[in-house]
Amino acid sequence: MISTMTATKELLPDTRQRILECLKQEGALTAEALGKLLKITSMGARQQLHALERDGLVEHKTKQQEVGRPGYQYGLTSRGDELFPRTYPQMANSLLETVRMLDGEKGIERLFKKRTETLAAQYRHRMANKNLEDQVKELAAIRSEEGYMADWQKVNKNTFRLREKNCAICQIASQCMQACHFELDLFRKVLPHTEITRETHIIQGDQNCTYLIRKK
Repeated sequence: MISTMTATKELLPDTRQRILECLKQEGALTAEALGKLLKITSMGARQQLHALERDGLVEHKTKQQEVGRPGYQYGLTSRGDELFPRTYPQMANSLLETVRMLDGEKGIERLFKKRTETLAAQYRHRMANKNLEDQVKELAAIRSEEGYMADWQKVNKNTFRLREKNCAICQIASQCMQACHFELDLFRKVLPHTEITRETHIIQGDQNCTYLIRKK
């Protein structure tokens, strides 16, 4: 599976793709060195590097030359590095299957329970000392940062709806339904004075995952 970030790389102009691939293979390079590798002028390489730097895919560092003024070396940022293929979902599914073979379904339950406890502590830190509306707002922000493309709306004074337009763990959830169970459990842990029900579910074929959050 090609990640979204990898697909983004495929949409870049050909020269910029080649620059990223050179930096991945060779490490940090000067514009002059890139120009020679790609058989373009150093000025042309520099222009493309500036565009990639503007997009947050490349960064430069000053390199002291033996003679003359310091020069710049360009390398990939962590975001740029993520454009290259990853097998995170496959690896995660493989690990889950290994846990299942070693410890059965109880092992899977323990794994997700521990993950939920860890995430709940992180969420609570961000949501502390806020009223319910601001907690839901913060929850949506956290989930968006994690890739769920979340938003929220106020239904009435004591009721809110959280919507997630992307399932960041979709491949795992399709193979292991416990993942979805513990996502809901996570929300209930960080919003203990509410009743939370899942209204729609991506894994069940819906467009979004939506949760109705009511104050008790």
